[in-house]
Amino acid sequence: MKLLVAEDQSMLRDAMCQLLLMEEDVEAIFQANNGQEAIEILGKQPIDVAILDIEMPYKTGLDVLEWARANHPTVKIIIVTTFKRVGYFQRAIKAGVDAYVLKDRSISDLMTTVHTVLAGRKEYSPELMETVMNHDNPLSTQEQRVLELIAAGKTSKEIASQLFLSDGTVRNYTTSIFNKLSANNRVEAINIAQENGWI
Repeated sequence: MKLLVAEDQSMLRDAMCQLLLMEEDVEAIFQANNGQEAIEILGKQPIDVAILDIEMPYKTGLDVLEWARANHPTVKIIIVTTFKRVGYFQRAIKAGVDAYVLKDRSISDLMTTVHTVLAGRKEYSPELMETVMNHDNPLSTQEQRVLELIAAGKTSKEIASQLFLSDGTVRNYTTSIFNKLSANNRVEAINIAQENGWI
């Protein structure tokens, strides 16, 4: 089989590739140190399974996944990450990821995952499933609307006008959002909500 390993930490990527090459059914491994390189390799080479990190320069692993699904739907995609972020996981599932697993696993575990996806099955780390199950959105529907408009760059006055609220009510909602998300400002609140898939 031909694998693509996309990981921006060179030492980790080299170690993974050396260990994977020792597996007898691995014929070749292509390496990418960012998401853009991964897309270029997928566009040129016949890859069976792509193993992608999420946070990489230029394009994330999720961007590569979405590109691959649109352009090379037969390639199996495994996302390997240290992040238990619900928003990342939900985006990957929506895009049709084959496996989404945490990095703290052995190469033999990773090869088991490779064979699982090649057999047409899915695999998700149990820890991630648990995080999703226990991760309720603390924002009310109206607070979500307000935060979505904040994320769209609207001012408090514009939000008040659009939602038929007073300026003071919008400010109260904004304060409540900051408190519920433990955010210090608008940018933090938007980032937290987006990472968790709440807006």
